Amino acid sequence: MASIAARLIPTWLRQYQLATLPTDVIAGLVVGVLVIPQSLGYAVLAGLPPVYGLYAAIVPVIVYAWLGSSNVQAVGPVAITAIMTASSLLPYAEQGTEQYALMASLLALMVGALLWIAGRLKLGWIMQFISRGVSAGFVSGAAVLIFVSQLKYLTDIPIAGSSLIGYLSTMQMYARQLHPLTLLIGVVAFALLVANRYASKWVWRTWLSSSYAKWAERLFPLILLVIAIVLSMALHWSALGVATIGSIPQGLPSFTLPHVPDVQEALKLLPTAGLMALIIFVSSSSVASTYARLRGESFDANRELTGLGLANLSGGLFQSFAVAGGFSRTAINVDSGAKTPVASLVTVLVMIAALIAFGNALAPLPYALLGATIMASIIGLIDIDTLKSAWQRDRLDGASFMAAFAGVLIFGLNTGLVIGLMVSFASLIWQSSKPHVAIVGQLGGTGHFRNINRHDVVTFNNLLLLRIDESLFFGNSESVHLRILNSLQQYPDANELILIMSAVNHIDLTAQEMLSTLNQELALQDKRLHFSFVKGPVMDVIGHTPLITELSGQVYLSTLDAVNALKECIKK
Repeated sequence: MASIAARLIPTWLRQYQLATLPTDVIAGLVVGVLVIPQSLGYAVLAGLPPVYGLYAAIVPVIVYAWLGSSNVQAVGPVAITAIMTASSLLPYAEQGTEQYALMASLLALMVGALLWIAGRLKLGWIMQFISRGVSAGFVSGAAVLIFVSQLKYLTDIPIAGSSLIGYLSTMQMYARQLHPLTLLIGVVAFALLVANRYASKWVWRTWLSSSYAKWAERLFPLILLVIAIVLSMALHWSALGVATIGSIPQGLPSFTLPHVPDVQEALKLLPTAGLMALIIFVSSSSVASTYARLRGESFDANRELTGLGLANLSGGLFQSFAVAGGFSRTAINVDSGAKTPVASLVTVLVMIAALIAFGNALAPLPYALLGATIMASIIGLIDIDTLKSAWQRDRLDGASFMAAFAGVLIFGLNTGLVIGLMVSFASLIWQSSKPHVAIVGQLGGTGHFRNINRHDVVTFNNLLLLRIDESLFFGNSESVHLRILNSLQQYPDANELILIMSAVNHIDLTAQEMLSTLNQELALQDKRLHFSFVKGPVMDVIGHTPLITELSGQVYLSTLDAVNALKECIKK
């Protein structure tokens, strides 16, 4: 019984210290209050009634708090999953309808199932194959799409589509439906929120202390929400044609089985669910691992997969759409003093209170304010700094960024991500296909050997020393072969070729056959092939193959041993 309880009760709860309770409660209250308007907005972004944003911040948050890998990550509705939900369900149901909501829950279930299965299969290592360029380019492109998509709430123009071209074309088509008062409310709200977020130094810090200014900046969106509700009631905005969210249904999310379409439609959703699961895992893991490192805690990628998977699975049964770890939400949680997942449980209590007590109070809230809130928060996701850094340091990663970014804008989220991944993998293959092969010499009288183009080294008349700086496989064996032959032509007097294998971690069958062919070619020219610094695991693979048994030369423990055994005279 004790072992079962240990598995069911998380470590953080068994080891919980009451001294951390006050800070956890404060952090939970702060996050809960501040993310109410954000959660409402993300539900609208997903094509759902606003109340579903609060639903998505209850059951999934409880499950992740219990089972997730991070003590401080705040899980809930986020912009990326919201817009991916909207774009993927557009062909299947009309936004805002009951069937659409049930299909959003189905998508959350599918995402959760894929994440949970990946966790059980221990596929946490997969996140390292998503390059920084691809993830940043995808998020940046999605941020632009989200920004443009919210113009419909600021203008009352029925913008629709899954790409930038689609949004702009429908906006031009229905431009005459622009509602001036809605536009005025939205633009003013957007300007105030942008000033609060990006110009707080002048807005708050010129007359408030640093600590008070920080709280003023955090509370301003909530204050603006209250002001908008009061003005909407006093000036009768809804009667003037301004769209408001209306009464929010009171009560907690109920257990609801999602709508299951026919098998073919469900299969069509599977690729989208897979891409959403990948994005949720990569983004959430990035946040969780970052804060784990800062707090000196361990991070388990497979546990993160399981926690996110069960959070989405449970949420899909309680009227939620797909959720993930949010960077801004987590940052507020940590800055407010959160130490354990108790803070997230307190946030859930705030959401429950909002559903029970404040549903009618939110009714006059204009959709324009929700749209402006999302637009102001999404600007920070357009990651220009990463593009600049990638372009300066690694052009291939910069190309992956641009491919994902342009692909998202032109073809939509799913296709854009696939394009970015394809370019990233193509870049990886291209780099691997052209490994660095350096001609080296001895550094003074030491046992060190360095590139002749970078150091003042000693070379030898009868020796050619080549260092291969990459594992050998079918994708690069031919280019390595050509590089070796070209080097031999440059040094025709060398009759002993020493391949330094210190950077080679694997040699596949194709590469073994290439080296065997090279050995035969050298033998026909009365030259010999030698290896030095072959790693143990590599020798375990090739030790009993024709490559070694028929080798014309020797395998040396170190390059210095090879040079001392084979050198004739120092080259002048």
